[in-house]
Amino acid sequence: MTGSPLRLGVLGAGTIATVDYGILPNLNKIRNKVRVVSIADLVIERARAAAEAFGIPMACASLDELLAGPETDAIVNLTPIPVHGETSIQVLRAGKHLVTEKPLATSMADADRICSLAQAAGLVVVCAPYNMLFPDRLAAYRLVASGAVGKVAFARVRSSHGGPAAGTWPYDPSWFYQKGSGPLFDMGVYGIHEITGILGPARRVVAFAGVTEPSRVVRGGPYRGRTIEVTANDNVLMMLDFGDATFAVVDGTFNVNAGRGPKLEVFGREGTLNLSGAPWAGEGPVLEVFKMDAVNELRGWVTPSLGEVNQRMDWVLGLHRAAMVDHLADCLHYGLDPLLNVDHARHILEIMLAAEESAQSGCAVALETSFSLPTELWWEAGYATTHPEDAGAALASLASVTDAGATATATTPTAHEHGVPKK
Repeated sequence: MTGSPLRLGVLGAGTIATVDYGILPNLNKIRNKVRVVSIADLVIERARAAAEAFGIPMACASLDELLAGPETDAIVNLTPIPVHGETSIQVLRAGKHLVTEKPLATSMADADRICSLAQAAGLVVVCAPYNMLFPDRLAAYRLVASGAVGKVAFARVRSSHGGPAAGTWPYDPSWFYQKGSGPLFDMGVYGIHEITGILGPARRVVAFAGVTEPSRVVRGGPYRGRTIEVTANDNVLMMLDFGDATFAVVDGTFNVNAGRGPKLEVFGREGTLNLSGAPWAGEGPVLEVFKMDAVNELRGWVTPSLGEVNQRMDWVLGLHRAAMVDHLADCLHYGLDPLLNVDHARHILEIMLAAEESAQSGCAVALETSFSLPTELWWEAGYATTHPEDAGAALASLASVTDAGATATATTPTAHEHGVPKK
């Protein structure tokens, strides 16, 4: 990539900013694309420590100070869940592009405002989760869209862990268990992101939710032994209706201390697709497909040759959460629509809020928002390859293509050759 690096301000100097799988430790891998010029945190000592550790010129104590400081092109919003909406709105009003942690907001009013501000000002918003950047998720989308498993009947997604209190979280994990936070917004968002990224927008939601136990005891880390009063529902199960008798079950809970099955399963009339969720979840091949007619009318499991996909996967996993910043930089440089786009993030938020409503009312809740993803474009670009310069060349060539998806053909091995319909 040529040209001046994107100038970043980072809002929040907590775990996601500084931990080894977070933003700041991995930006050096894309230092030709981005440069952090300032960082802010309400705890100024934390901002100063991060600035010193990562060579950031300026540390601030507020978003106002961050926006008034050195000139920035984009802000990375790593604030706690309850303030995502208001801080992102302030960033967009200041005319900055935005990378934000999930969820996009905690109310549809804030999410709608974020979408309208970005559209009106021509600003790009990239929102976590970043799982649809993983090439195995893109490969799953292609296989399902091409009919590799036939008409989809239902899917199952495991989207949870045991909760921060079950591990060695470096900070006080209490707020994860309070109203306004909870596992639905913290973990369920991943599974919703993945299954809607693969199957498309959902139409209705039914959910069950509750508090498993009224208190939790922190099992490890500096706050080991602390008792946390649980006020947020810590156990949520959702069923999504995609129309045409296609459903998905997704969990959002702090009660999955271990699991061995695939992270994501798609069951179709002609087969089954499994994503193991490697390297964080599940066992078995990264991606495998059961075909009712795999070879000469014989049924069986097919494990695609994923050499190219695995190479791209290594690049994304190596960037960790900094992959979102890399994605923003590519979108801005090549003039491409983001795969992690704001309309998808809003749809995910609507699903989570509808799940809470359904759990309270006992009724299905209809959804109003929708989205589309430029999935084929990013696949064909070879996005997140281990050779970023090759990805850049592919992105540059695709930037001038009006309809990349219409002429794309599948390269992932399947039981037959096929064209890929647009989503």
